[in-house]
Amino acid sequence: MGLPEPLSLAQLKRLEQHRYSASGRSLLEPPLQLYWAWLVECTPTWLAPNAITLGGLVVNLLPILLLIACCPSATEEASPWILLSCALGLFIYQSLDAIDGKQARRTNSSSPLGELFDHGCDSISTVFIGIGACIAVRLGTNPDWLFFCSFIGMFLFYCAHWQTYVSGMLRFSKVDVTEVQIAIMILFLLSAFGGTTMWDSKIPVLDLKLKMIPVAGIVCGAIFSSYHYFRVIFGGGVGKNGSTIAGTSVLSPGLHIGLIITLAVMIYKKSTTQLFEKHPCLYALTFGFVSAKITQKLVIAHMTKSEIFLQDTAFIGPGLLFLDQYFNSFIDEYIVLWIALFISLLDLLRYSTGVCLQIADHLHIQIFRISSHQASYQAPEQVQVVSPLSHQNNMD
Repeated sequence: MGLPEPLSLAQLKRLEQHRYSASGRSLLEPPLQLYWAWLVECTPTWLAPNAITLGGLVVNLLPILLLIACCPSATEEASPWILLSCALGLFIYQSLDAIDGKQARRTNSSSPLGELFDHGCDSISTVFIGIGACIAVRLGTNPDWLFFCSFIGMFLFYCAHWQTYVSGMLRFSKVDVTEVQIAIMILFLLSAFGGTTMWDSKIPVLDLKLKMIPVAGIVCGAIFSSYHYFRVIFGGGVGKNGSTIAGTSVLSPGLHIGLIITLAVMIYKKSTTQLFEKHPCLYALTFGFVSAKITQKLVIAHMTKSEIFLQDTAFIGPGLLFLDQYFNSFIDEYIVLWIALFISLLDLLRYSTGVCLQIADHLHIQIFRISSHQASYQAPEQVQVVSPLSHQNNMD
């Protein structure tokens, strides 16, 4: 009862009229669709789609949390069993994330809440998967590349929804999230069987460490994705005079992710105690929770055709780190980092829970159960062009 109600009545009314729109087909989707279709048929009809999504997220996060606990600086040798469990957890997450929308259609329980719940879980898993992949190749030995690879996933995920906010349609390319997830599963498996120290081996002739191969792949993927995202963003929106779907400037969402990246870089480079180098996982998680919240707010802004404001409690955690540095680390940076981590996590959970409860109450549905009322709820018709990734193309 003490949770906030983040959405106005006008936003809730517009949410009722929201239609999911997506286009594109990734390379590996067609064969995987056969497996996903079989899997959803094995799923009990009483199991709510959001419960499937959340269950997959938990299975994915637990082994990565164990990996982070064992390798906090991303330089330690990780246990093969933990890496194998990370690969398995990511596979289960991908599978369950792929069938939640199918289960929603199968049980006639689609609603706008499902789309938001799906993207919200994805925003959190993106943070953990990125950190886990960095640990798997012991990228902590190269702090600058570790920073880049830890934050690029958050940035690209935000940009994907930024271009959706501008164009009104979520667009998928030939190489997208499914392919990236499979590549990271392979990365976990290689590290499990070959040992994480194998990535420190030198490549003949090039005189580069083996870990630079996945790093190069990430850089190329980031350039490719950024080009497609910003081509849509700078191409003009569907609103009046080329504005966003909410009638705001197409550049306005850039302030939020720009502020996060700027604070993260400044605190990293100006730290006198090598805060990021010594505690990269805690650092990335702190800013990851902030990124997850503002991404969720951007998704809601798109679904409710409303403006996204820069003032947000999500920036309290990073702000504390910045102020502590400004006053010459009056308090131990490591202590402030833990404080910022808990503030950012609690703020994310408080906001996400409040939004879900408010939407569920407004639509008279339950979040983790399929009630008779929910089964009779008819969401607005979805718009799909070609066949987008099934784990993101349905309102659960």
